[in-house]
Amino acid sequence: MIAILWKDLRIELRTRETLSSLLLLGLLTLLILSFAFDPASELRQAAAPGVLWVAVIFASVLGMNRSLLHEREQDCLHGLLLAPVDRGTIYLAKTTGNFVFMAAAQVFVVPAFIIFFNLPVGETLVRLLPILALGLIGLAAIGTLFAAVSLRTRAREVMLPLLMLPLATPLVIASVEASAALLAGQPLAAVGHWLNLIGAFDVVFLVVGWLTFEYVVEE
Repeated sequence: MIAILWKDLRIELRTRETLSSLLLLGLLTLLILSFAFDPASELRQAAAPGVLWVAVIFASVLGMNRSLLHEREQDCLHGLLLAPVDRGTIYLAKTTGNFVFMAAAQVFVVPAFIIFFNLPVGETLVRLLPILALGLIGLAAIGTLFAAVSLRTRAREVMLPLLMLPLATPLVIASVEASAALLAGQPLAAVGHWLNLIGAFDVVFLVVGWLTFEYVVEE
C-alpha cells in the first residue's frame, strides 16, 4: 500500500496535474458562487456552508476522475493488477492518495472561502477541520470506487458524477448541515448526530470499496 501511494505522490509531484486541477476548479467555483450573493445580504452567510461544499465536491469529482485515468492511459493498470498485492490494498492506497490530494487543495480553498465570506480565521478553521476531514474521507472512499467503475466507459467524465453524487447525498447533506451549525456558533456536541452519520458513511463505503474493488477492476 505504501509503495502504491508513494508512486502516486511522486507522479503528482512531477506533473502537478491533479492538484492544480483540484485547486483551480475549487477556487473558480468558490469565486463564482461567492459573487452570486449580495455582500450585505444575510443570505450570503446562510449560503456559505453550501458554497464551500459545492466547491469541494466539484473539485473532488475532477480529481478522482484522474486518479485511475493515468494508470489506464499509460497502460499501468494491468501491471498494477498483476502485482502480488490484494486488490483491496490497491483501493485503500488510491483512496488515501485521493484524500491527500483533496486535503492539499483545501489548504488553499478554505482560506479563500474565509476571505470571500469575511469569516473569523482561527474560529472557522477549528470548527470546519473535523467536518472537512470526515467529509473528504467519505468522498475519497466512494469516488475511488466509482472512478474504477466508470474507468472503461466512453463517457467516464459524465458517468462518475452520475454514479457517485446520488449515493453521496447523505454525506453532502450532513456535511453542509454540520458546517452551517458550527459556523453559526453552535457547540460541537450539537452536531454530534451529523458527525456520526458522516463517520458511518465513511466506514460503510471504505469497507464496501475494499471488498468489491477486486470485482470492479476485473470487469
